Amino acid sequence: MAEFTLKVNGTKYKVEAAADTPLLWILRDHLGLTGSKYGCGIGQCGACTVHVNGESMRSCALPVSAVGKAQVITIEGLSKTGEHPVQQAWHEVDVPQCGYCQAGQIMSAAALLKKNPTPSDADINSAMSGNICRCGTYNRIREAIHVAAKKVKS
Repeated sequence: MAEFTLKVNGTKYKVEAAADTPLLWILRDHLGLTGSKYGCGIGQCGACTVHVNGESMRSCALPVSAVGKAQVITIEGLSKTGEHPVQQAWHEVDVPQCGYCQAGQIMSAAALLKKNPTPSDADINSAMSGNICRCGTYNRIREAIHVAAKKVKS
């Protein structure tokens, strides 16, 4: 076991864990941040997506020892009151069905719009291809990202 100091959603935390413990389990079990979900455990489904220094990362496959001094943002830290343009668009378009993948979808979409505020359908498809939605709401996800892009512009 080792002690790690993490900066998550703007707050510093000290946690004790094995160096190879996935960040997802630190977030959920040590910090009580349960928005990021466990899906596949191998970084393929996207349900656990967080931002690490602004980049989308799969927290289930990222060992806590690799985080270092990076800034981690979870769905809970994206916006305290749900006013982020992507979150607003998700509600307007009524994207979720079961909702399990939605935190990861939103985090991936937010990272995309930060890099590319006017994405094409092809850009969206490419950026979101690592996020699996069991309910198949991909068309609504794409529509919501376009809605959010318009909100970011204004």
